[in-house]
Formats: sequence, C-alpha cells, structure tokens
Amino acid sequence: MAAMGAMAAMGALPAGALPPLPTLGVPGIPELKPLTRYEAMRLGPGWSHSCHAMLYAPNPGMLFGRIPLRYAVLMQMRFDGLLGFPGGFVDRRYWSLEDGLNRVLGLGLGCVRLTEADYLCSHLTEGPHRVVAHFYARQLTLEELHTIEISAVHSRDHGMEVMGMVRVPLYTQKDRMGGLPNFLGNSFVGTAKFQLLFALKILNMVPEEKLAEAVAATQKPKKPAIDHGAGAMGNASAVRSANELAVAAKSGNEYADRAEHQAAAQAAAEAAEQSLAGLDSGAAGDQLAAMPVAEAEQPMGLGADAVAEQAVAEAME
Repeated sequence: MAAMGAMAAMGALPAGALPPLPTLGVPGIPELKPLTRYEAMRLGPGWSHSCHAMLYAPNPGMLFGRIPLRYAVLMQMRFDGLLGFPGGFVDRRYWSLEDGLNRVLGLGLGCVRLTEADYLCSHLTEGPHRVVAHFYARQLTLEELHTIEISAVHSRDHGMEVMGMVRVPLYTQKDRMGGLPNFLGNSFVGTAKFQLLFALKILNMVPEEKLAEAVAATQKPKKPAIDHGAGAMGNASAVRSANELAVAAKSGNEYADRAEHQAAAQAAAEAAEQSLAGLDSGAAGDQLAAMPVAEAEQPMGLGADAVAEQAVAEAME
C-alpha cells in the first residue's frame, strides 16, 4: 500500500537516523511541524494525541463522460458544520494509537480496522493546546469503500456527531473553480485540510502543481454578490429623482400660468380705472344732462362701479 511506503520512509527510528521529513510545500497553506512516530511517542504527558484516517479507493469513473474521477476519498461532515476525517482523540494511558483510533472508527463507521502499517505522518498542531496529530491512510477497493459508506449511515454516531460521509472531488473543471477548488473553500476542522493536501501529495493522488492551483483559486477575491442589487438601487434612485424633477417642473409651470393670469387681470383693472379718471367734469355733466331723469338720479358711485366692472369683464374675456 502507498501508506505503508510513506510510513517506511519515516520509520520508527531515532530522529538522527532519518532522512528529512516531507513537507507539504503548497503556497497558501501554512506548514505544520512534522515529526516521526518515534518522536511523537517520546513526547511527555502534557501532550494530547489525535488520530484520524483517510479511506480512499481508485475510481475509474468519468464525470460527464470526460472528467476522470481518479480516486474516491472519504471525509465527513461533523456536528459543528466543519469537514474532517473519521477519528478523534486517543487516551494514551489506556490505548495504543491504533487501538484508540479503531475504537473511534467503530462508533462512526463500524466495519474497518487500521493497523500501524496504515500510519502516514504526524504533525504538531498550531494553537494554545499541545496536540500532536497522527494521520493514517488505507487504500480499499471501490466496492469496499461503498460498503463503508452504507455502514456509516447505520452507525451510532450518524446524525449525532457525524452528519454524513462525503467524497472529495479531485478534479478541476474548466472554470478553474468547480471540483477541488470549491471543495477546499469549505471550512475544515483543525489539521484536516492540511492532512488532506499532504496525503494527496505524498500518495501521488493529485500532482503538486494541481494542488497549488486549486489552493490559489480559493484565495482569489470573489466579486461581491451585492453589485447587481446596488445597480438596481442606483437605477431606482435615478428614476425617482427624475420623477421628482418632472413634478417640480410641472408645479412651476402651473404657478407661472396662474401668476400670469393674475397679472393680466390686475393690468385690466388698472386700465379701466385710468379710463374713468380721464373723463373731465364737463363731459360728465353733458352726459348726465342727456340722461333721463331717472338715470340722472342714480348715485354716481354705483354708475362708476358698473362701468369699472364691465371694463374688467371685457379685459378678462
């Protein structure tokens, strides 16, 4: 198995006799400090040990008949909404690493047991807690992997601490985001993302340059989805402003027309008053003498008002 070859390269010998430990070497992913199994076992009691396993199988399938799937790799959705590998913490006072790992796997999967031959690597984790993360990898057939997926649904932890198993897409679509890049954009627990990329590289499941491209794609800034909404809001504001200006212009025109009519009426009234004032007293006397007696007896003020009203009415017409 590929995991056995990687484990043998690290060995269980003193650190001075070992070749340099492999690193991830993928830009954008912080490196964790690697250490051998021997070094990990010599850590003091103040260290906690976590053990997780990656189960995978060669997959000859083709997505849409043209995209090779390469491998089926199992991960799981946890109770906290984070992606991780099956496994958990192991109490070294009572269990060996493998016994503790199998105990946890039995709760989540129910039908797989790993051995020291499946050991892949160990890393010191970042953060305030002193934890060393051990990682295992077991290659199965596609049929065995499918059996584990079915068994996981009936395990004790399904729907409780484990929401379900998922397969990792190891391809990248033409848009440079579909597949592995989008998957890496999810949230992972602890060292799970680092362990996934490390295993894919060490086991030659995905070329290193493809891993780097997938990681780089997840770091590109995405165009805010609010752009279209902001544009629509801007258009709505422009339309609203235009409507307000049109209403204001219409109101201004109405006010101007009304003022023009009022000015014309006032001018007509003033012209009538000037006409009355221009009549001399002689003409007024002759006019009164020619009038019948009944008309001459009418009050002068009433006749002047009638003449003014008639002049104003003619001017308005």
